[in-house]
Amino acid sequence: MKRIASFRRGMLAAGTGAALAAALLSGASAADATVPTRAAAPDIDIAAVKADLRELQSIADENGGNRAHGEAGYEKSLDFIKGKLDEAGFTTSVQEFTSGGAKGYNLVADWPGGDDGKVVMAGSHLDSVQAGPGINDNGSGSAAILEVALAVAKADLQPAKHLRFAWWGDEEDGMVGSTHYVDSLASDEASKIDSYLNFDMLGSPNPGYFVYDDDPELEKVFTDWYAAKDIATEPETEGDGRSDHAPFKDAGVRVGGLFSGAETTKSQAQADQWGGTAGEAFDPCYHSACDTVSNIDDKALDLNTDAIAHAIWELSS
Repeated sequence: MKRIASFRRGMLAAGTGAALAAALLSGASAADATVPTRAAAPDIDIAAVKADLRELQSIADENGGNRAHGEAGYEKSLDFIKGKLDEAGFTTSVQEFTSGGAKGYNLVADWPGGDDGKVVMAGSHLDSVQAGPGINDNGSGSAAILEVALAVAKADLQPAKHLRFAWWGDEEDGMVGSTHYVDSLASDEASKIDSYLNFDMLGSPNPGYFVYDDDPELEKVFTDWYAAKDIATEPETEGDGRSDHAPFKDAGVRVGGLFSGAETTKSQAQADQWGGTAGEAFDPCYHSACDTVSNIDDKALDLNTDAIAHAIWELSS
């Protein structure tokens, strides 16, 4: 894969050089020479994201009804995602840690190429609570970044910055997996992470469109995308310090992300701009057994997944 990618980059460079030389010989300026432009991010198939969620539901159903840290359902979930990434050409690694007397696991997937000194990273926690299968919290984020990663592979994307995706263990006990990852970084590794994007609960059934406002540049990547679709957004505040961006932010890494709401009640003003039901929680099944594949708003999940793809393409270029 690396050799093929290098060959393609060489051919692109050669083709660009030939075009420039031809333009100069014909008397045209260098500015007039045709230079390849960066492709826009693809539309991510919501059917593929939903298929991943059904698989995570099946895993929970076959393993005690959950995918929690220390349970078989979590390890099966990790194996499912790792298998798809390995097949697509990612370099994957599993990081082990211990929490609450049980082994936990993070899954990290690197896409070959790009500047290792400037890493664009996207992550989601893969574990559920003990009470249920955790399909919105956080199968939705996990499936969304999986399909974006697979789209990177399908496009054979050649980013200027290095791309890394991660699925965290034991977020539900206090961001244990992501904190372990950050704490395990060598002294100079955190400074190489250009940005960390976090995606936790993207398909809440009474959804809002919340954008992390921790970093103005990262926030703008998302808010501009939604504004172009005439969708209002609000700064994300409900999850401040409650998800896997927190240890990265504490380490000095700039962070961003998306969220569709949890146990907080939707206001009338929010219902007026987004639809849904005022006076009810964004996700009435938050941390409950009813957080199943039926607990997903397809429109919100589709929009949020496409927004992730846009951010990955833009920020890695």
